[in-house]
Amino acid sequence: MKLLIVVDYQRDFVDGALGFEKAIKLEQTIYQKIVDYKTSGNQVIFTLDTHDEHYIETHEGRNLPVEHCILGTKGHALYGKIKELVDDSTMQIIKYTFPSIELANYLVGKTYDSIELCGVVSNICVLSNAVMVKSALPNTEIIVDSLATASFDDDMHEKALDILEGLYVTVWNRGKK
Repeated sequence: MKLLIVVDYQRDFVDGALGFEKAIKLEQTIYQKIVDYKTSGNQVIFTLDTHDEHYIETHEGRNLPVEHCILGTKGHALYGKIKELVDDSTMQIIKYTFPSIELANYLVGKTYDSIELCGVVSNICVLSNAVMVKSALPNTEIIVDSLATASFDDDMHEKALDILEGLYVTVWNRGKK
């Protein structure tokens, strides 16, 4: 069995408070990946960056003072037609910071042929969750498709892909657009 983890593909990261053009362009690619995984009988997990009205008072909020993904707001919701693919078989993991310890703990002891991550932001949440996945399942192939993740900063995106490759994460479609 394979697993697809869709990292934080939420409105505030796509066209909301922290949105950026490249995130919008990922929608069809991520949508098709979800459809393909589900059609093949594989598992899909969504992570949801989640904050409350006290976000600005947190360590992250002091460093990134832009309210986003506040629970109960439209910015917290999955973006576009991606939200249509959530059903009873789809796990959603709330996370309160960049990586998800809950995701890692869920994965410990599981067996997957491979785990692919996609979503945003490549150099923050995708990277940190790839590390968590690698920690939970060190002998499982971890994959990031460079066409299914993006950053608001192209240089940081490329550096993140370099780091992922350095951690023996398989990076697909590097250099393609």
